[in-house]
This record gives sequence, structure tokens and C-alpha cells, in this order.
Amino acid sequence: MIDRLKYLCGYSIPLVALASIAFPEHFAYGALIYAFGIIPFIELLAKPNATIRPDAESAASDRIYDIMLMLGLPVQLFTLAFFLYQTSTAEFSVLQLIGMTSAAGIVCGVIGINIAHELGHRSGKLEQFVAQCLLLSTQYAHFFVEHNHGHHRYVATPLDPATARKGQSLYAFWIQSLFGSYRSAWRIQRNTLKKKNQSFISLHNNMLLYLLIQLATIFSLGIFLGWFSAVLYLSASLIGIILLETINYIEHYGLLRKQNASGNYERVVHGHSWNADYPLGRMMLFELTRHSDHHYKASKKYQVLESYTDAPQLPAGYPAMMLLSLVPPLWFAVMDARISENGEGLSQRLPHHIA
Repeated sequence: MIDRLKYLCGYSIPLVALASIAFPEHFAYGALIYAFGIIPFIELLAKPNATIRPDAESAASDRIYDIMLMLGLPVQLFTLAFFLYQTSTAEFSVLQLIGMTSAAGIVCGVIGINIAHELGHRSGKLEQFVAQCLLLSTQYAHFFVEHNHGHHRYVATPLDPATARKGQSLYAFWIQSLFGSYRSAWRIQRNTLKKKNQSFISLHNNMLLYLLIQLATIFSLGIFLGWFSAVLYLSASLIGIILLETINYIEHYGLLRKQNASGNYERVVHGHSWNADYPLGRMMLFELTRHSDHHYKASKKYQVLESYTDAPQLPAGYPAMMLLSLVPPLWFAVMDARISENGEGLSQRLPHHIA
């Protein structure tokens, strides 16, 4: 039971964020320090763990893992509601508001978008509904369309806006992925409707529904809580989105699939995504850091994702790599040496350790 419940440590981030929002006078930047100070420091001291549960087959059908994901929706909505209530009923300094907004934004990224990513790959209607609700709460609902039908199809190719090219800075990638992914989602939706002979202006157009719901959310907040609250909400959502796109940057940076003479790309394999086997990050992000296996078989549940010897390894966990990516010269110096001339990630396999 303890081994299963270890993933609940991911909810320590919203707990710290709630403390930041509740006590901004003393703790406004607590979530920021926890996520990008304490966690990366602990991971630097920890050894990567490339093991997997021996009872992986039974773990895949264990509902407790699904329940821990479903908890994400009430946690996400409560955090945003508390954040908006606090900031609309009392006055805070600019520095306090920045800290509180960053706390809500970190929850949007770690809980809202990350858990939505996992649930969005499930076939069950309830899981997909929860995934869409989480993404709508972060103003990033188009991710549900583009990620599953665009990114996973074109990853590690020039056709994928969410794959960073070797030598591309994080800041240039943000622009590429933010705008490119949104355009891609509309294109995918249009083609889907065309194949089904369904009207673009209809309830079948999910992208249109997402847009209307997201706009209604913003205007409702503006009308009932004030436009300053709407701006704070959009700012928190943007922080969550930027966190997601920064993770996208480090997950596939510089990796390419080979293209044959007919123009077709090779199948996605473990070498087309960067892995990070650091235990704390694995638990807190629901195994998102075992990204190679996820792309190899997207339907595989997070609790049974494995680490393979042909999967290229990041030199540190996600939080530390995200900080590194903010300084392009340092990022290039560390990461470019890990990419071969033909665009393959060098595995640089670290030893296996007991969990």
C-alpha cells in the first residue's frame, strides 16, 4: 500500500501552494522555493532509480492509481477558487501577488496540465472528461486535441511544433510551440470534422466549444469578481502553460527520427525522448519523467512505465533541467554534447538502483 500511495507526494505541491496563498505575508514564495529550490536540491543528492514494480501487470489494473489522478480535479479547482477568493477580498503588495500567482500557476502546471496529460491518453469517457475539465481550468484545452493526435504522431520531426530543435533556445521554442500547437489543434479538428462530414460550426467542434467555455470563464470572472481577478487567473494559467512548454522543450530537445527515401519517418522508439529516473521527480509528476516509454506506448499507464537502456538520460531531474534551460548557453553546453550527429540522444545509462 505504501508503495502505491507514494504518488500522493505529488499533492505536496498544491499543499505548499495553498500555504503560499493563505499566508502571503510570510510564505508567498514558498511554492516557488519548494518546486525549484528544495526539490531539485534533493534530486541532486538522490541516485536515479531505473527499476520498476515487479508486479507491473497487476499494478496496471489497480484502481488506486486512477483515484490518485482523479483527485487532481477537485484539488486544482479548489486551489484556483481559493486563490481568486483571497486576491479579490483583501489587498496585497505587488510582491505578494506575484508569489501567490506563481503558486497557483505551479499547481496549474503540475496538477492541472500534467494530470490531464495522463488522463487524456485513457480510453474511458470519465477520464477524458476529467482531463478536459483540468485543461479548461488552465485555458489550455486545445492540448487535448493536439497532443494526442498531433504531437504523438509527429514527435521528433520538423512537423511537430512541440519538439525543440538542436540549438534552439527555450524562448524561441515557447513561441514555436505555443502558436504552432494551437494552429495544429484547429487543423486536426477541421480535418476530423471533414472526414465525418460534420459541420465546422456545430457541437461536434471541440475546439470551438473549448474556446467558448474558456472565454465564458474569463468574462464570468471579470463580471463577478472584477477584471483584476480575471487577469490574475490568466496569469496563473500562463505560468502553468509555460511550465508545460518548458517540459516539452527538455523532453525532446534535439532528437530526430530518421526519414526514408519515400519521406516516411521511422517509428517512435525510446531514443526519441529524454528520460529522468530520479525517484522524487518520478513520483511527484506521476512518472512523466519516464517519457521515452510513454511515447513508445502512449496507452501505458503511468505506474508501469519503464526505463530502457536505449533511452537517453537527462543529467538531472526535471526541475533542475528547467532552471538550466532558462540560460541557453549553459543548456547548449550541457545538452548538445549528449546528442549524436544524426540527432539521436546518447543514453549515457546510469546504474540501476534498488527502489
